[in-house]
Amino acid sequence: MLRIQYWLQTGRKLDLKHPKRFTEKLQLYKIKYRNLDMLRCTDKYEVRNYIKEKGMGEYLIPLIGIFDTVKEIDFNALPRQFVAKTTDGGGGNQILICKDKSKLWEADFCELLNRWMSMPQKSKPSGREWAYENHYPRRILIEQLIGGEEIADLPDYKFYCFDGKPHYCQLIQNRSIEETIDFYDMQWNHMPFYGLNPAVKPAVNPAVKPRQFEEMKQIAEKLSKDYPFVRVDLYSVNQSIFFGELTFYPASGYGHFTPDEWDFHLGELLHGIF
Repeated sequence: MLRIQYWLQTGRKLDLKHPKRFTEKLQLYKIKYRNLDMLRCTDKYEVRNYIKEKGMGEYLIPLIGIFDTVKEIDFNALPRQFVAKTTDGGGGNQILICKDKSKLWEADFCELLNRWMSMPQKSKPSGREWAYENHYPRRILIEQLIGGEEIADLPDYKFYCFDGKPHYCQLIQNRSIEETIDFYDMQWNHMPFYGLNPAVKPAVNPAVKPRQFEEMKQIAEKLSKDYPFVRVDLYSVNQSIFFGELTFYPASGYGHFTPDEWDFHLGELLHGIF
């Protein structure tokens, strides 16, 4: 399945015997690497407990509630702004961002969440990402809305970490206007490559280094030390840092780097899965 998908997504033959590309090694990561903590980290509620156990609960987005069914939610008790999501959603799916509850009908809210909850749960992800085979029950997670009206355009700092060391920060900006994706090294030097979506280009001008960049690097290092590779996603909002998620297989290993040579450069950093 991975050979077929890799060919369809990249136009290249997948080399699993002598992989050199980052995207090839991510396929082996799916096949061979097994760390049970990864299963916890792909559930949006269980990962909160994992982050607390790592001593970094202060960086979690404040929780409003966790619910097994839609009937358990008291719509009237919800704040004016919140984010509702299922604990197994991914890729921006099954997420409701409410900026003003007065404009949200309770019946529509419940219908949407009930539709999400009734969707069949796949026992095996289509991309064969082992870490998502966690078998946790689907629940509804409601968190505070960070960033207020600017939530759609919050800069997203994604740290690519290898063997417990962050090497590059992927910065995604302006999602609601004209999305840009750039990479920076750990000294905040703008890198000469971009990805993983070839349709999204880098910003015209490099971004200003975030004031809390050093603290974000330390967080990424602590959260990545147990894995050969993990992407640690963070937000910086009004001088506060918030944890986003841990991602083990960016773009399921089917992304594109421009120039292509950087697929090999990042591949040189990924060890410990053979």
